[in-house]
Parts: sequence; C-alpha cells; structure tokens
Amino acid sequence: MKTLISFSNPDLAKALIKKIHKRARGLPEVRLMEVCGTHTMEIGRLGLRSLLPDNVKLISGPGCPVCVTPEYIIDSAVNYAMQPGYTLLSFGDMIRVPGTKGSLEHAKANGGSLEIVTSPLQILDMAVQKPDHMFVFAAVGFETTVPVISRTVELAQERNLKNVKMLVAHRLLPPALTALCTDPDSNINGFLLPGHVSVILGSIAYKNIEALQVPAAITGFESIDILGGIFSVLEMIGENNIDVSNMYQRAVRPMGNPHAVALIDKIFRPVDALWRGIGTIPLSGLDLKDDYITFNAPLRSTESSSSMPEGCSCGNVLMGRMVPSECSLFGRSCIPESPVGPCMVSTEGSCAAYFRYERTSL
Repeated sequence: MKTLISFSNPDLAKALIKKIHKRARGLPEVRLMEVCGTHTMEIGRLGLRSLLPDNVKLISGPGCPVCVTPEYIIDSAVNYAMQPGYTLLSFGDMIRVPGTKGSLEHAKANGGSLEIVTSPLQILDMAVQKPDHMFVFAAVGFETTVPVISRTVELAQERNLKNVKMLVAHRLLPPALTALCTDPDSNINGFLLPGHVSVILGSIAYKNIEALQVPAAITGFESIDILGGIFSVLEMIGENNIDVSNMYQRAVRPMGNPHAVALIDKIFRPVDALWRGIGTIPLSGLDLKDDYITFNAPLRSTESSSSMPEGCSCGNVLMGRMVPSECSLFGRSCIPESPVGPCMVSTEGSCAAYFRYERTSL
C-alpha cells in the first residue's frame, strides 16, 4: 500500500531546511518574492523567515487582491451601498478597506445596504426574491475567484435577471509578474508562485511570460510545499537556470483547469488596469464582454488615483521595495484595529501578516 506524504511533516521540513542552507552557501543575497497573501500569512505563522540562511530573504509582493484594489472602486461600492433601492454584496475582506469616502463598514453603519456573502452565486436568489431591487456584487479578486463570478453572470443571463450587476475589479497575476520583473527597484531574484491561482491557470501561464527572467516555483501552503519551493528556486539560481518548477503537482496541472479558463474567456476580456500603490499595468484587469455588458455596474466615482493615504508605504511593500516594518506608520498609527493602508486591513495583507507574526523578529 502506498504511503501518503504529510506535507506538514516536521522531519521532512528539517531535512529541507538543511538542504536550503547547504544550497545557499556561496550565493550572494537572494531575494525571493511570494506573490500570494496566503503564502505570506503561512510563512509568518510558521516562522520560516527565521529558519532560512541570512543571505536568503523572503519578500512579500502584490498577492493580496484587496490591497491592490483602487480607491475609486471602494468609493463606487460605498456609493452603491448608500443608493436607495440598491444593495451592495461583498466578500468579508473588502468591508474595512478605506476609500476616499470611508469604507463599506462605515457605509453600513450610516444606513447603507450591505450584504457580506461567501459566494457571488448568492446574488441570484436575492435577485429573484426582490425583483424590484438592484443588487451589485463587488467582483474583486485574482484568477481564483473569476470562474465562479463568470458562472454567476452566465446564470444571470440565462435566467434573464435584470437586477444583477457586477462592479468588476478583477486583477490578473501574470501581467503583475512582468511589472515586477521590469521594476528596477524591486531587485527580485526569484518567485514563489501562488497555488490557488495556478490551479486555475496551470504552470503554462508562467512559461509564456517573456519578461520573467528569474526562476520561479509554484508552491502549495504547507511547510513542505513552501520550503520545497524555496529550495527549487535556489537550485535554479545556483545552476543559472531560469525556469518554472511545479512543486504543487497534487493540485496544479500544466494546463490548469481548462473548463474554468474557457468560462473566464467566455465572459471577460483583458483590459489595462490600475493597481493601488503600483499604477497601471497593461492587460492586467478584466471587463465584461459585449454579450454580457448589461451586467456591468457603472463606476460611481471618477477618482482614478493609485495613491495610498499620506505616509502609507503599502505601494513600496507591494512592489517588494521594502518590508512592512520599514514603514514609519507600521505598528504605530497603523495597526489592524485602526489601519491606515489596505495592507494592514486584509487578512492576506503583508502588513497584517508581519504585525501578527513577525513584529518581534523585525
């Protein structure tokens, strides 16, 4: 009978840490960026940074979709929540993110109509039950959440639901990697690529990035996954080999999930998009195709700045130019209970992860 590997096995983890230390000897400083908020949280929770060689640095990137959502999207969502006859639906991690007019949490406290949901599909039943009421879903997230939102739009059209709208703010990961690779101030030597996004896109999505001139590894979320990804990238660096290794083969296939990709392509088209704290990245967002444009919720704010609040360094943190503790607001005026920037708000934000797990080691 075949024995299953435990991907949180402490003995395997210790063996991998030894291999990482051995492989890192003789290398210059290596800066590896994880571009997944869940990875950032797990790296902090597991204390992995403190176990690595001094010349191997793990840097957080723009892996938190809530963190990179521009203020004008938040403002538009707030405006819909406050509009009579409208209800704004959102995932829970969006409600405390600040815009220029406050957050969705503030809107609800001031009488706005806000429903926190676990799936966009919930909007369909609500629309049927109240046909004279308009429901708007804040469609925020990377490729992981796009398939179910695509299916929601498809079903809304099939059921001829006129009172369903999508405030689309999806962002795509591969174009962001291109932006990171071409940013002279990021100085990234390798990537740990997100498992959930990769389940949808497959490893092929990264091999097609011409600007990806550093090695990368797709990893899962257990200690063995992450450490295996780090070792794989170090091995490629040591051998001067630029490639994408798949260290999460139990979930990620080369072509990903073709059905999910086809559904996304049916409903959405790529467009240039603004990333909060970063700027506009070509073809890094999505918009509804013409056949589904009636489900688009027009923006209720004309603000298009990618700026952060005064003194907030979230943009530099998202680009890997600095770690959260280097921000003058971190742990002082900016804490999870009273966040200034989005990276401290979201449960996947790098500032929130550092504050929760790594304040004493920074």
